[in-house]
Amino acid sequence: MRETLGGSATIVAADYFQSYSVVGLLALAGVLFVAAAFGAGRLLRPVVPTPEKLLTYECGVDPVGEGWAHTQVRYYVYAFLYVIFAVDSIFLFPWATVFAAPGYGGATLVEMFIFLGFLAVGLLYAYKKGVLTWT
Repeated sequence: MRETLGGSATIVAADYFQSYSVVGLLALAGVLFVAAAFGAGRLLRPVVPTPEKLLTYECGVDPVGEGWAHTQVRYYVYAFLYVIFAVDSIFLFPWATVFAAPGYGGATLVEMFIFLGFLAVGLLYAYKKGVLTWT
């Protein structure tokens, strides 16, 4: 096949790799620009460490007490459940567009009720486990 094509196969390959070389050069230029900016910042900034500057703070407030704080796990469970149901609700939008297409109405309706059934079982499980009670 190469004999019939002659040099056209090497021309196509050269064009293919040339487009990647442009991307590579652009990425290299970006990395060099960021490195130059950080290097200039390091050379030009004043370095005067004082105990006040080395003190840990959060939101401009000096720390009080220990640095270790216990967080209740139930807050993470609420956040995790929210993320699960928010992501799952995203699947409802494509379903709504496919449901209107001719020939797909019945099948997509059944599939969506199966999907919503799985979500309902998960929510019922969380409710039975007592995860959804705020204490």
